[in-house]
Amino acid sequence: MIAAEGDPIPVPAAAQAVFGDRLPGAERFAAMLAEQGVRRGLIGPRELDRLWDRHLLNSAVLAELLPPNCRVVDVGSGAGLPGIPLAIARPDIELVLLEPMARRVAWLREVVEELDLSVEVVRGRAEEGPVRDRLADQDVVTARAVAPMERLTAWCLPLLRPGGRLLALKGSTAAEELERDAAAIQAAGGSHGEVKSCGDEVLDVPTTVVVVERVSQKAPGRRRDGGRRARKDRGR
Repeated sequence: MIAAEGDPIPVPAAAQAVFGDRLPGAERFAAMLAEQGVRRGLIGPRELDRLWDRHLLNSAVLAELLPPNCRVVDVGSGAGLPGIPLAIARPDIELVLLEPMARRVAWLREVVEELDLSVEVVRGRAEEGPVRDRLADQDVVTARAVAPMERLTAWCLPLLRPGGRLLALKGSTAAEELERDAAAIQAAGGSHGEVKSCGDEVLDVPTTVVVVERVSQKAPGRRRDGGRRARKDRGR
């Protein structure tokens, strides 16, 4: 039987192991998604039956890869995944949810207020200059179902400090995607990248994450002679 919007969603045993004493916050977030997610276009109707396994827990186990007290930007946060579960599971992190769509920004702010989370919500896109200026030098950038690695690294690596890491939640073809886009990732200033698995001990299907470290300080796509050329053009 497929759950309908508003139906109670059973809490799996793994949720206690992942969220610990912060589980009530995760339960409230799950309830908000169950009550409003389909109607507000945040999740599909078939996702209600797997809210915990496919969405909340899948997102929260990413905390295994976050160092203590780090600065994190969740790019394209949408319904709040993986950002909100991470904020619940790891209150030590400094988190920004970055989302371009006004209706989703409104939702994220409602969730942050309802759950009393110390999280900032910013409307914008990672590739926008003002956003890059405002959110530069992060320790970690997260992204879930946003774009292929070729585009994702070009957008997200400029938000990171040198040595910072992009954590991209991917599916079963993560290794193939990483190999396919290897040249573009390096051109964007990233490492060769690696595929990691999170939640192996608590999830039936662990979360697959592509990890790319920013190894170059040069902003991707910017020509070394760009400044000189711009000055020459202005002088014409």
